[in-house]
Amino acid sequence: MALITSKKMFEKAYKGGYAIGAFNVNNMEIIQGITEAAKEAQAPLILQVSAGARKYAKHVYLMKLIEAAIEDTGLPICVHLDHGDSFEICKSCIDGGFTSVMFDGSHHTFEDNIKETKRVVEYAHERGVVVEAELGRLAGVEDDIKVSKEDSSYTDPDEVEEFVSKTGVDSLAIAIGTSHGAYKFQGEAKLRFDILEEVQRRLPGFPIVLHGASSVIPEFVEKINKYGGKMPGAQGVPEEMLRKAASMAVCKINIDSDLRLAMTSSIREHFALNPDHFDPRQYLAPARENIKQLVKNKLIHVLGCDNTANEY
Repeated sequence: MALITSKKMFEKAYKGGYAIGAFNVNNMEIIQGITEAAKEAQAPLILQVSAGARKYAKHVYLMKLIEAAIEDTGLPICVHLDHGDSFEICKSCIDGGFTSVMFDGSHHTFEDNIKETKRVVEYAHERGVVVEAELGRLAGVEDDIKVSKEDSSYTDPDEVEEFVSKTGVDSLAIAIGTSHGAYKFQGEAKLRFDILEEVQRRLPGFPIVLHGASSVIPEFVEKINKYGGKMPGAQGVPEEMLRKAASMAVCKINIDSDLRLAMTSSIREHFALNPDHFDPRQYLAPARENIKQLVKNKLIHVLGCDNTANEY
């Protein structure tokens, strides 16, 4: 199977009341862990690449690894640019074979966000590529994206219809209380499902995206802290809240921090228990397996997209 866009994925997800997992990738072991999990769960995938990941691993290496994953698994996979903050980086990814890009114009005024998003949409659609945009701003840190709590803002439902109609965008990321990174909440997590419901009412059938949706699995945090890390108070989005969002208009849920925590906790534990090991295969293999088990749980119990890959 060749790379596909997310268009058909979202149509099926919306009708089926589930969400597609969008997992950030940086290297071979992460890609293998994710795709092996999806093969066992028979789930479609969105593998997304941030600007930071492209700098770290290089575009061509990531594309070849993803092509290898498709050949190995036969899964329907979409390759997506996560948080492209300029027309230039979106264009580069489109020209380089990505099937989906996100233009994040949330740092612009509403009018400029429409203008710049439309420019990306026109270029992408001429080449068969789909576009995600964002309204509202999530707090937190992800690669070069740093938004303080004071500068964050919820999505205004009064703006969504105008934005979608004027830009022609294919999906919309909204801010309802999630945030980037592992430190998401002080106290109990509170997502604004009232905003999601209103957006769904105003944009019936339109796919919504949830960023900053890692759950920050306590088991991983505990291991990191046990073996020398310092992550007191790290919190994420409860998985039952993500499942509720997936049963509504949310068709794509982004997961990055949980992958990092799964890998890091495994490697820290491995070195603590095997201080004489120096072969990367010895500590990367269990880290890959940790990612695989994490992703498989997400696909089946959180996103609900298992056993749907045969529909493509």
